[in-house]
Amino acid sequence: MSFDRNIKIAPSILSADFADFGREIRAIEDQGADWVHVDVMDGHFVPNLTFGPPAVKAFRPHVNTFMDVHLMIAPVDPYIEAYAEAGADLITAHVEAGPHIHRTLQAIRATGKKAGVALNPGTPLEAIEYVLDLADLVLVMSVNPGFGGQKFIHNQVDKIARLRGMIGDRPIHIQVDGGVDPKTAGLVARAGADVLVAGSAVFKGGSVAAPQVYGENIRAIREAAESALHRG
Repeated sequence: MSFDRNIKIAPSILSADFADFGREIRAIEDQGADWVHVDVMDGHFVPNLTFGPPAVKAFRPHVNTFMDVHLMIAPVDPYIEAYAEAGADLITAHVEAGPHIHRTLQAIRATGKKAGVALNPGTPLEAIEYVLDLADLVLVMSVNPGFGGQKFIHNQVDKIARLRGMIGDRPIHIQVDGGVDPKTAGLVARAGADVLVAGSAVFKGGSVAAPQVYGENIRAIREAAESALHRG
């Protein structure tokens, strides 16, 4: 996939209908989703439990865009190969999930997948300064990981802006996850984020029977982000 900094909307299927993932994924893609974001939680690193490799493998045939798998698990290294084999296009691991993030990113890249590194709200940018050249994406968490529908943490906007300066002209995406909606999308886009994860803000009010609502929600987030860039 060629690199560009155009705004991408990555709906989190954590907010989808768990009984109908195949049709939910096809619906969000048909309605304009650029990526499909899969939140993997282990009940240990974060206080929730979601998708193992077999679930991700089951999602894969329904994804025609790009499957972005966010591992909120610890230890993370033993599971990288399984999620790569399940069909992830990009695998993101947390700095806080293990002692050697450099080794973790090397392990992801060794599978042939793109590598992402995630930062919790309380984790400083300095934690990734010396691994940026191994990363295809940096994920700035704008809520504490573990649950959807949380309130956006506004001081992460400054972190995104500082990260954008740190990255410079390197081909690294900045992703933001947590509380992204039409009210906050412009803030994070103007600061430098180009991949916006949204769960409840995309899926609210819609269903596979009324997928046009997903489209309206996706367009509202995208328009808020793009208009902020134009104003900037």
